[in-house]
Amino acid sequence: MSSAHVLQALCLLMVFSTASAQHGYMHDTGEEWVNTWRQGFNFQCPHGEVLVAIRSYFSEKEGSDRLWNFECQRTPYDWGEPNECWWDDINRAGLEWSSVCTNNGLVAGVQSKYFEAVLDREWQFYCCRYARRCPYSLLKTNDVPEYHREEGEMVVPSYGYFIRGAQTTFSGVLRDRQWKYILCRMTDFDCQFENF
Repeated sequence: MSSAHVLQALCLLMVFSTASAQHGYMHDTGEEWVNTWRQGFNFQCPHGEVLVAIRSYFSEKEGSDRLWNFECQRTPYDWGEPNECWWDDINRAGLEWSSVCTNNGLVAGVQSKYFEAVLDREWQFYCCRYARRCPYSLLKTNDVPEYHREEGEMVVPSYGYFIRGAQTTFSGVLRDRQWKYILCRMTDFDCQFENF
């Protein structure tokens, strides 16, 4: 085999391994995750969809980090396409954080970066706004996970509820976070308010 063929084979191997790494990471849990241990990630739902489920798996031996998995769902057809999408405020690793999408937005993605020195991540939500729909019936979930270092899972309770944001605390002793997701319903009509 010539050196040109070897080089071509190596290039193809790199392309395919990079592509498979971007689609998901398989861990011994048997599930596909959007990140690997101690690595940053950027997850965005397809255009016109928002987050409806979040799952995480903790490992102390892997830097007190979590693997993350997200699911999206199309918004109601009569909403049309999102008017605008943006990255909202960011938290700092090791600190508590409360974030609700500004401008009546809904969470359509998440990005995160791991910080070895703190054994924690910083977080930022990707938010999208639909016409002039306004949130109502806000509620906060129980802690996810219920106890530190457990698997965490949150699925919106029924169609018509959406993730608007989250409140999270960080345990400096256990090096883990608990989340309370902020859910809402959205009006069927255009409203006059910029932000609730």
